Amino acid sequence: MEERPSRKQFQSRLDSMVEAVRSAILKGTLREGEFLPSEKAYAKQYRLSNRSVRQGLEGLVEAGLIEKIPRVGNRVAARSGGHASVTLKFACHRSLLQEAAMTALIAEFQKRHPGIRVEFVAINSSINRFSVMKAMIDAGQVDVFTMNYNGFDDFKQNRGFEDLETFEPHPQIYSALTDALTYDGELKAQPFIFTPLILCYNKDHFRERGVLEPDSGWRWNDLFEQASQLAVENERLGFYFHFPSSNRWPVFLLQSGMRFERDEKGRFSIRREHLMDSLKACRELIHMQNRFPLFLSETDADAEELFFSGKVSMIMTTYLALNHHVRPDGFEYDVAPLPYLNDPKTLLMMVGLAVNAHSPARESAKLFADFLVSYPAQLLVRQKTLSIPSLKPAAEWTGKESMYRPSRFHMYRDIIPTFRTFGTMNMSIKELDMFYREAKLYWSGLETEEAASVRLERFLEQAGAPDPS
Repeated sequence: MEERPSRKQFQSRLDSMVEAVRSAILKGTLREGEFLPSEKAYAKQYRLSNRSVRQGLEGLVEAGLIEKIPRVGNRVAARSGGHASVTLKFACHRSLLQEAAMTALIAEFQKRHPGIRVEFVAINSSINRFSVMKAMIDAGQVDVFTMNYNGFDDFKQNRGFEDLETFEPHPQIYSALTDALTYDGELKAQPFIFTPLILCYNKDHFRERGVLEPDSGWRWNDLFEQASQLAVENERLGFYFHFPSSNRWPVFLLQSGMRFERDEKGRFSIRREHLMDSLKACRELIHMQNRFPLFLSETDADAEELFFSGKVSMIMTTYLALNHHVRPDGFEYDVAPLPYLNDPKTLLMMVGLAVNAHSPARESAKLFADFLVSYPAQLLVRQKTLSIPSLKPAAEWTGKESMYRPSRFHMYRDIIPTFRTFGTMNMSIKELDMFYREAKLYWSGLETEEAASVRLERFLEQAGAPDPS
């Protein structure tokens, strides 16, 4: 008997089907007026129900790519304005198909600019590094692409910004986002969507146990105290998150107040007491929850999967991540600021838009990037997803909602002063990843404080040493 697929596997199959159809239409494999294979055929190919296939195709109908012909089937819709004269190669993470309603945005752009065809190039989030994007730029394989803050840091460390167009700052985009993607006075990626690291909680679990809901004054010891009341033996955890993620664990170092200073040669200037105070604060927090399966999960998404299946009451997550899971009927959840150690700070994550400065379609690429941060496009993101648009008027829109939205959705506005990127700690993402591998032995309780301090000091001296080349 075949094992029933998880929600994550099911959603991945549905996303693959929708993207395959959309890509076939935009590339011309499926031409205007041509009928798609039957819904039954798609259901068999992607191991989905007919109803799921129908729902997936409805999104393409809404995007204007196909039209339903009653009692006949689905047909590729005619595109106004004749044939496109410019083809834009747009490299984008697949996750943005859900996180930013990207299919609908591309369709709307092409409707407004029939002479430009946008060709979607999927990139894997795990390989969005400078070397990959640089190779694509040099080969002319990309005109515009999405860039998260990790990618921005990679370009900065590798002095790659000369390959990117400079944007004019948008006066209605949150200034914290513009500042984060600016280098040497130049905005090298236009902010598109963003999220702080937040707490998400199951309201029913709190009501059931008579526990007060989280507020901005919670410290981590408050969270673990409440988590112990929410936990149910052999049934659910009170709190959970994927610690090893570079988008999760640095928040503890950030909240401890640690900053890695450098001397005039770029080498780390280390104060052992400060370093160990920060590391001890992180270890104490980790061990507050002795039932916390710290290093067992494989991805960030494991926490959301457990949460939406009712197996955990609170998770550390992002607005973006909440887009990837179907909320069960009757499931009510909300969001709150992340608890803190010494300083009330949280990690800021964002997705920006970068344009290849050498692209022959540079002007069209800039036009597309400008459209994606326009009010109509950003409002579509606000209304159809749980992501936060970078454009303030769209992000703060209020009106009739078309989907479930946490009652405290706009909470992020009140904690903007707490937003920090990992760059605040004066380390690159590569150095932070290396530091994590070195520190986890101590955090796991398998090394003494003295041994850890000596080894980590040696590591930091080597990591910060100038490159001999």
